[in-house]
Amino acid sequence: MPIMGVLFDIDDTLVDHSASEAVGLLAHLESEGLLDQFPDHATALSVWRDIMDRHYARFLEGEVTYTGQQLARTREFLAHTINSTHADLSDAEATAWFAGYKAHRHAVRSAFPDAEPVLRKLVPDYRLGVVSNSSVKRQRHKLDLFGLLPYFGDTLVCSNEHGVAKPAASIFLAGCALLGLHPNEVAYVGDKYDIDAVGAHEAGLHAYWLDRANTGVSTAIDPGIHVIGSLDELPAALTSPPR
Repeated sequence: MPIMGVLFDIDDTLVDHSASEAVGLLAHLESEGLLDQFPDHATALSVWRDIMDRHYARFLEGEVTYTGQQLARTREFLAHTINSTHADLSDAEATAWFAGYKAHRHAVRSAFPDAEPVLRKLVPDYRLGVVSNSSVKRQRHKLDLFGLLPYFGDTLVCSNEHGVAKPAASIFLAGCALLGLHPNEVAYVGDKYDIDAVGAHEAGLHAYWLDRANTGVSTAIDPGIHVIGSLDELPAALTSPPR
């Protein structure tokens, strides 16, 4: 059965989140006089991302609120600085610190150059939508900011409203339902192999792993998962799915 719809992840698929995160964090640490509290930039970024992964997972599981995970991340990260007295922050102080980081991150955040041209190419022939581990409000705002929202309209399914996060099959199936298509008529495109590609594949969708960094050379790829190195490869790949 031919593919008739395409669902997309957003962060690090359509929007370059990781690059803006790195630049934003280092700029904020420098502005706060904390950059020399870490042995090097790579260590600071590694600590930040490890903490982010753990606390954002708690948010996705419903253990903490979105704001709560931001405050927890801030306090735990600052506890890793040499001058760890920064960790004893009130909610207001932690909120202000995280807001400073976000301001630096947002100043450099952008969509990938291949995102809008490929969406423009796909929209005449496919129903397009989004499945994201976030909230509809935040992701709508992000897509609108970069001029991508018109390609999706209201076809967004996010974990905050859906109740469970990727890689659960139900969130992918909810995206298919919103498109009005069966899973075997829908492709899913995302940058995380386990969460996006494997999750979509196991839910019965055509899975396309966007491996921009070419990390697949060290990954055991399921034969039912199609690997692309950029979104530019997607239109042709959709006509020759791996299964």
